[in-house]
Amino acid sequence: MTFTLPPPTDQTQPLPAVPPARRRPGWGGVIAVGAGAAVLSSMLTAGVITAVEPGASPAAVASSAPAAVDRSSDRSTAPVATSNGVDWVAVAAAVEPSVVSVQVAGRAGSGEGSGVVLDAQGRVLTNHHVISSALNGGGELAVTLSDGRTFAATVVGSDPATDLAVIGITDPPSGLTAAGFGDSSALRVGEPVMALGNPLGLSDTVTTGIVSALNRPVTAGSREQSPFGNGAVAESVVTNAIQTDAAINPGNSGGALVNASGQVIGITSSIATLGGGGQSGSIGLGFAIPANTAKDIAGQLIADGKATHAYLGVTLSEGTVTVDGALRRAAIVESVGEDTPAARASLEPGDAVTAIGGQGVDGPDSLIARIRELRPDSTVQLSVVRSGDAREVTVTLAARPAA
Repeated sequence: MTFTLPPPTDQTQPLPAVPPARRRPGWGGVIAVGAGAAVLSSMLTAGVITAVEPGASPAAVASSAPAAVDRSSDRSTAPVATSNGVDWVAVAAAVEPSVVSVQVAGRAGSGEGSGVVLDAQGRVLTNHHVISSALNGGGELAVTLSDGRTFAATVVGSDPATDLAVIGITDPPSGLTAAGFGDSSALRVGEPVMALGNPLGLSDTVTTGIVSALNRPVTAGSREQSPFGNGAVAESVVTNAIQTDAAINPGNSGGALVNASGQVIGITSSIATLGGGGQSGSIGLGFAIPANTAKDIAGQLIADGKATHAYLGVTLSEGTVTVDGALRRAAIVESVGEDTPAARASLEPGDAVTAIGGQGVDGPDSLIARIRELRPDSTVQLSVVRSGDAREVTVTLAARPAA
């Protein structure tokens, strides 16, 4: 297949969304960064979700199964050893062969994103919103390697709930360099990071910054818009994201956020923008899906073509509650679905959830984002305030029914 890259003037329309509920700063929202030269709204776009899931049970979604990615035969990149500060030149040289450009062409237009090579079989991890048009509109996919070679690709599996997808290079060449993944749970605020991707169609672009925050709940609306404007109702997405000030722009979606050793610790997916509409770019507030979540979902997509998620089985609202004499934010249970994990744990409407597993929760998005990192059948402790009394509630999560 011959694939022509779209010119820089090609325009795409990302998914409308809403800013995180737990903080309401002066910026206009978060935008998806999946398509090069995109016309971007000032609101949160592809890669984020509402506080409740579709239907009566807005539960949190978890990324579960272990990653079934075989890299035994790959020419994987070794971590970069540094003695005097961070050698970003060495990091870029080591990681660039593992980061690709992803192009989508369809009846309504074309767009670009980024991807990370998973293995020698040519499987590439990217964002769902980057390739959604190939699923919904009969579009074609292609992958361009860092050396400029372009290959046709197909979708292996896609998961709208976590905004992740795996695509496969058709007849992959030998010598592909698989990315090395790090442990995103070991990240600390202030660590140096580098973002690699294809912003605005400019392949092999790197930017540096730090980890600005962790466990940032990034939320988008439940109406998904493909890069070509053929929007369709889709599952809401919540991300317990890594926040970074490394410059991320349209086209970076699906690219790599790496640490000083060249290990992928996140998949870049969205950015915050100021209000005003029109074209937008980085203002130093970028977000990435943690690598541990990305690895789990990639493994499931490779094995089954789909991912299984955990859920709690409640609808939630934002509120406050008094704990130890101090007022704090909480996720308020509005309703509990029948025969759900929440019902079996005897959660009740009016319960105020303030923590999960000892980690604070300051709103519905925060609770949903944390549960989405867990696996079905996980047992968690919820700190709950009921009628002024604090208590611990043990919940065993379950796989969310397909309906």
